[in-house]
Amino acid sequence: MKILLVHNFYGSTAPSGENTVYASESELLRQHGHRVIEFTRHSDEIINRGIFGTVQGALATVWNPFSKRVLRFVLEKEKPDIMHVHNTFPLLSPSIFYATVGLKTATVLTLHNYRTFCAAGIPMRDGHPCMECLERKTTFPALKHGCYRQGRLSTLPLAVMIALHRKLETWTKHVDAFIALTEFQKSKITEPGLLSETVYVKPHFYFNAPDPLPWEEREQKMVYIGRLGVEKGVRILIDAWKMWSSEAPHLEIIGDGPEKSVLQESTKGNGLEEKVSFLGYLNSPEVQKRLATARLLVLPSLSFEGFPMAIPEAFALGVPVAASDIGAIPFIVKDNKNGILFRPGDASALYRAVKEIWDRSNWLSSLGRAARLEFDRKYTADANYEILMNIYQKAMERKKAKGTEYRA
Repeated sequence: MKILLVHNFYGSTAPSGENTVYASESELLRQHGHRVIEFTRHSDEIINRGIFGTVQGALATVWNPFSKRVLRFVLEKEKPDIMHVHNTFPLLSPSIFYATVGLKTATVLTLHNYRTFCAAGIPMRDGHPCMECLERKTTFPALKHGCYRQGRLSTLPLAVMIALHRKLETWTKHVDAFIALTEFQKSKITEPGLLSETVYVKPHFYFNAPDPLPWEEREQKMVYIGRLGVEKGVRILIDAWKMWSSEAPHLEIIGDGPEKSVLQESTKGNGLEEKVSFLGYLNSPEVQKRLATARLLVLPSLSFEGFPMAIPEAFALGVPVAASDIGAIPFIVKDNKNGILFRPGDASALYRAVKEIWDRSNWLSSLGRAARLEFDRKYTADANYEILMNIYQKAMERKKAKGTEYRA
């Protein structure tokens, strides 16, 4: 099978799980003998141009005729069976789906976030989940509250994009299959307009998982992995460690983001400086090394996440997960089976849940073993490939049914 993978990489200063997933799926397809063609853009192209780049990105977000034209040339030349898109924002735009009109190529879009109907991408406002735009099927709330980067002007291009492609029925007419990351996400994303029969659930996966490190060889530490933004709830995590005080185990915070300096400042002068380490952004092998030696991964998210890559990575390494009971996370982390759940946004609840499990080492290690079993059942590359091929087949069948003969 010939597959065209399409992706707009986010800026290199803000590493993204979407970029990681894109690279992993590309490698997965190649390993199974498929011919993979790539069509990519990088947000660094506009970031490095300052205000001119900002204007360029805003205009391209809604409808980029240049990307559509270039992609049409690639499609006509290569004649792929599938065009699998991961991210169109900001430089590609949904206009690229119109490049396949009249061609035999079926289209697939992975929903890494909620940006098809939510200007912020992450449905969250004022520190709480917000589904107003999805439930009301309008972008007026996003404009009213300036949901993207806390500004109405920066939100405008995204709001116009969402409204335009809802009006044009881009998602129902020009995308043959969508990939949601969890059943929770599927239920939320179909409410504002996607056809349920075109949305398929496929989680992330982890390549070549090593054997978990024996429990007795692991360090007495917990790990957080992710962006340091308000939506990730790391402030709540720090507050819980303040409650734990001098008896708290060591906590490694891996990641970077706008909250980093504030979070670092909050650990000074209260006995936490030796208990909490901010390691910043680390490359993937170093992250895996740090995670493999941990006894627990903590994810205190305040928002509806898609599918945090850190969870299957932790499961693969036999590390149980303590996470917020919110959004899609309870569909992945099963309370008292492969981890524990706590009330989101509540430092006391986080502290009590994590302390209880930390003080019961046998229980914690048994959850780690269950986490690895869960990985072997659901999150291996082989299992993921089978799901992906089924989705591709459904997309090609739908494309053919719409009146365009599929090229065998």
